[in-house]
Parts: sequence; structure tokens; C-alpha cells
Amino acid sequence: MKVAIIGGGAAGFFSAFSVKEHHPNAEVIIFEKTDKLLSKVKISGGGRCNVTHACFQVSQLSKSYPRGSRQLKKAFHQFQPKDTVAWFSKRGVVLKTESDGRMFPVTDDSQTIIDCFLFEARSKNIQIHKKAPIEKLNKETSGYTLHLRDSQYFFDKVIIATGGSHKNSGFDWLRELGHSIISPIPSLFTFNMPKESVKELMGLVVQEATVRIQGTKLEYKGPVLMTHWGMSGPAILKLSAWGARFLHEKNYQFQVQINWLSVKSESQAHEILNTSFGKAPKKKISNLNPFNLPNRMWYYLLDKADIEMDILWLDLSNKNKNKLINTLLNDIYAVSGKTTFKEEFVTCGGLSLDDINFKTLQSNVCNGLYFAGEVMDIDGITGGFNFQAAWTTGFIAGKLESNSE
Repeated sequence: MKVAIIGGGAAGFFSAFSVKEHHPNAEVIIFEKTDKLLSKVKISGGGRCNVTHACFQVSQLSKSYPRGSRQLKKAFHQFQPKDTVAWFSKRGVVLKTESDGRMFPVTDDSQTIIDCFLFEARSKNIQIHKKAPIEKLNKETSGYTLHLRDSQYFFDKVIIATGGSHKNSGFDWLRELGHSIISPIPSLFTFNMPKESVKELMGLVVQEATVRIQGTKLEYKGPVLMTHWGMSGPAILKLSAWGARFLHEKNYQFQVQINWLSVKSESQAHEILNTSFGKAPKKKISNLNPFNLPNRMWYYLLDKADIEMDILWLDLSNKNKNKLINTLLNDIYAVSGKTTFKEEFVTCGGLSLDDINFKTLQSNVCNGLYFAGEVMDIDGITGGFNFQAAWTTGFIAGKLESNSE
């Protein structure tokens, strides 16, 4: 049996490994259109590779996918993070868990994962063709013909793991085979705030902020990073994933409301403020930071609430206290645009999940054609979830089971 894997990324390689595990005698060839293999693996997690997330309950894990949650819930019963950890461990790659649940190789180097994959491919005699874009895929009576620029190959089975596409036209070749496509749009992106002075705090992180998109129920709590274009960090990125379609419809023009504190109610905030006030009434307000915010953020928010830095706690009026609390709990920022990183882009959209049997990852339209990874309308929030979806779908697709089995 000859099997083609289209795409030399995370899902493509893992599909190939699964094929050889379940069908040791199969001839497997990976076709990668560029001269780079595993490019997202290389840059993921700041070059450390966020392999997966330490969430081992399938019902909880599936909640981290704005698109594909229901389908992946079934798929994770076949291969989930504990299986990922075991797979790498068996090959000498030990993973560690960080405080936020993200899992990385103990080397903190993505090259460890790449070396592991390349060694695995060599040891299993998996062929790799780089600079080999597929120009056309023809369905035959008993298989598929792959057309490259100067050659063509026949395969019994094909697994498509080409990843997301910036453009709708990037999926035309799947449409030609009769598949439905959900128009791709960005999923993980940062918020641009060109008119907001908060950009001056570039590099500063507030660890426990709650960000809400005004006019919706969308909100997320977590670290927020100030950048030279606006805001980023886990809370922003996760919010962008859940709100991807809504924000696209708004043309990325909207407002966010931010609670900078770990407390939710005004009464709690007042209580903390009054306790600090009672302990040091003659201290300057700028020198007493009762909420443990980064000092630069504390100064920034005092200024935003029109409170003088040199005023003593003793002299802070009730009106100014209320104004300060309101600024801390209900801070408003105008967002105008987004920033995505081309190398790390994650898309919302792709092959319609109605076209796929998630028990096998085989197409419901074309027998013998399978899918893995982000080419499908699946995406996860930041934190290793997108790679886990790649490992899971690649593993299942590589079994090459038919939908009738």
C-alpha cells in the first residue's frame, strides 16, 4: 500500500508515524511544498515548542477548542495528552509541565522535537519530498493521482495535512473534489490600539486581568501584555479565538472592558483600599500600591483616573476613590485592528467538519482521503491545544480505517 501525506508540518509527520505504526509495510511519502519542515514546531512557544497541555480529562480538554470541540471530544478518546506524553517519553523526549499547564520538552528547545521527528521518519523509512507543491489531486477508481509540476504519482490512500490557509482560494483544490469550505479568518491575534496611550507601557504584564469584549458575553481572565501596538498575552489571544467570527464581522473595530484586579466586586476593592488607607493614611498615593499591580501600571491608572501622584491617602476624596475603583474594575480601551504573526498564524475555518467522519478522519465525500490538523475547521486556544489536535487527528487518520468499519 502506498500512502501520500500532503504537508510536512506537525500533523503531517504524526500522520506518517501513525501509518507506519498501524501498517508497517506501507510505503509512506511526505510532500512539503516549501523547503522547510516542521516550521511551526520550530517557532512555537518562543522556540521552546509548546507540545501539549496537561489537561487529561477529555471533557475538560475539549472545551479549549472554539471550533471542533464536539468532534474532538470523541477523537480524544483515541489519543489525548497522556498519550502524547507517553509517545515522546518512549522516544527519549521528556516533557515538563509549567504552572499554567503548558507542556514543553525539558530541554526548552523546539529542536529536540524536530530531531525526534526526523529520526523517527528515517528509522521508519518515511520518504520526504521538499519543494514539492501538489498542483492537482485526481480521484481514480481505486486511489489518487498527485500531480506535481514535473511529475505525478499514484497512491492508494492520501492524508491531507496542509494546515490553515490565509486565503479562501487555498482550499480550491478540495472544493474541486466536492468538499465544503468554511472561509478562513484569523483566530489567534493581538489587539491593536493605535489611539491608546497604554502602548507606552510596552513590555509590562498584568498577571490577573479580566478582559471582556463590550456588547458580548465574551470574556477571559489571565495575563495581559502591553505591546507597542496595543495588548497581547494569553487573555487577549484566548479572547480572540473565541470571538474570531464576531470580531471579523466587526472589522476588528470594538471596545474592550478590563478589570485589572483579581477581585470582581466594587465592595471588595473598596475594602482593600480602605485597609491600606487605614495603615498608612499619610503616605502618598503613588507610593502605596494596595493591589500589587506593576508600579508603572499603578501610576498609569492613577493618571487615567485624574488622581495626582503626590496626594496623600488621607486627602483622597470619596469621589476620587470611586473614580479610581471604577478605572481599576471597568477600564475601557478602543481596539482598531489586529496583529497576526504569519509564521504562527492559526485560522478559524477550513474544511467543513460535516465532510469528515471523526471516528476515522476519512472524508465523507471521497473514500481513501483523510485529513489531519488545521486544514479542517478546528482551532484551539493558546497553550498547546492546537498541537494536541494535530497529534490526535494525525494519529487517527494514520490508522487508515474506512468509515464502514
